[in-house]
Amino acid sequence: MQSTGVNIIALEAHLRKAIERDELELYYQPQINLLTNEISSFEALLRWNNSEFGFISPAEFIPLAEDTGLIIPIGNWVIDGACRQIKEWTEKAGKPIRIAINISPKQFMQLDLVRVIKSSMEKYNIEPSLLEIEITEGAMQDTKETILILKRLKDLGIKISVDDFGTGYSSLSYLKQFPIDVLKIDQSFIRDIKYNGKDAAIITTIIHLGNSLGMEVIAEGVEEQSQVDFLTNADCEKAQGFFFAKPLRSQEAEEKFILILKTSS
Repeated sequence: MQSTGVNIIALEAHLRKAIERDELELYYQPQINLLTNEISSFEALLRWNNSEFGFISPAEFIPLAEDTGLIIPIGNWVIDGACRQIKEWTEKAGKPIRIAINISPKQFMQLDLVRVIKSSMEKYNIEPSLLEIEITEGAMQDTKETILILKRLKDLGIKISVDDFGTGYSSLSYLKQFPIDVLKIDQSFIRDIKYNGKDAAIITTIIHLGNSLGMEVIAEGVEEQSQVDFLTNADCEKAQGFFFAKPLRSQEAEEKFILILKTSS
């Protein structure tokens, strides 16, 4: 909390009231198909604009939410908001729009996660495959429990993705065990793609692995044309990053991408 100069106790008190004060908001970053340049999916990213302290970095308030258990009600709010957005954008675009949301390890292990997700999908009457659940490798440590939860989510028809792939204790065995649909290449590999031969080799291997297993591969943190060229030549299906667009408020994303999809269809 040092960077904000905010006392952690005060921050927690404000975070507890963030939902009722309508201070939380979902921003959306588009994922571009590198072969067609089309956009059919977004990642939802949580932002907090506190009335007293202004914008608080997710790197600061997400761990606090995890530690205090507030990640459960906040996570449920995110699920509901993403499902509502899928409904609105799919209708406005005239074609399916998929949205990915991040599920933290603590949220992933909550007892009624599957029920909460199913309830929100039914509430907005959306196609289950348009909701994507992103989990980190850290959420997969308890293999037996993870498999049970992921299979229940897959039974609902939801897409499952592994975020920041390759940065944790990656095990090729869980790609075989778990019902994973999407691999997301961490931006730390993308950043030095021009200068580091090892990063380039790792990226190429992940893409080939994902393609061979029938998984969609998405590169994160793309900021330069040279990175786009490399990923395209390596047959990476999708990419996201500041090169294409920063995370945008719902209205901005709608005006820039969704309404254009409607007119082009």
